[in-house]
Amino acid sequence: MTPNVTGSYCDSYNPNGQSDVACSAQTQKGKPIEIYSFIDPLCPDCWGLEPMIKKLQLEYGHTFRIRHLVGGNIKTFNSFKRKNEGITTHADVAERWERTASRSGMSCDGDLWYEDPMDTPYIASIAIKAAELQGKLPGFNFLRKMRELLFIQKQNMTKEENLIQAAKETGLDVHEFQKDLHSQAAVKAFQCDLKISSEMEVNELPTLVFFNENIEEEGLKITGLYEYEVYVRILTEMLKTKPTPEPLPSLDAFMDRYQFVATKEVAVVYDMSCEEADAAMKKLALKQKVEKVPAKHGSFWRTVKNG
Repeated sequence: MTPNVTGSYCDSYNPNGQSDVACSAQTQKGKPIEIYSFIDPLCPDCWGLEPMIKKLQLEYGHTFRIRHLVGGNIKTFNSFKRKNEGITTHADVAERWERTASRSGMSCDGDLWYEDPMDTPYIASIAIKAAELQGKLPGFNFLRKMRELLFIQKQNMTKEENLIQAAKETGLDVHEFQKDLHSQAAVKAFQCDLKISSEMEVNELPTLVFFNENIEEEGLKITGLYEYEVYVRILTEMLKTKPTPEPLPSLDAFMDRYQFVATKEVAVVYDMSCEEADAAMKKLALKQKVEKVPAKHGSFWRTVKNG
């Protein structure tokens, strides 16, 4: 389940033009674990990992930092169709999205593939790197917004106008984003991600690779979606001791922080069934603190802006 990853170093790209070598186990002060999260921004399985990441950050975010990288290889980014998996038509992709949504609980609407099928996903990956040039947090928020538009609203995120809309809704400097979207800086950052992905032998997405402060120790790699306890066990193994979880915020505070969440995310974070999570969120809705956003699979909740 957690095969070793070989190689401790990778060439990293610095958007300021400075070349440097970054150790995979390099961690920010006070956070002994670094997690490399390899994703495809348009992959429904990667979207399905969101609830686990949220809970990990809330309970154990004091022990790790997370870095999102676009995984895969160039062939992956030239087509959504995978003949070796029996996915050869848009209908096949749509069916796979529907199956994934049913399994993960994170809605993704396969009707997009009938209404406005996406071409090559390359530009969406470049867009993430362009957003990250404005900072790590803006890049993370852009990725989330892009997924919401794609999986819930069926927006084709291989179209530049939809990427620009995501940038606007995220609060990015749209002029800078448009410029960076066609810049060598974004391309080089993307190429760096692919290089790291290749060096770490990441062949499936999503994949998480955990590193600790011991640069002589190889990372632990886990591919696919697992129960939350599996990720906690890996953190414990890498830390050599069981970490103490932070207390979870109230639902009010949770919504203030994230603004827009799936019922499934609430359920995972608070160890509820989806039915219990829905009932808890309805209580907030009665207080006019949130509003329900129906989706093809499940539902989402948005914070109500007062005034």
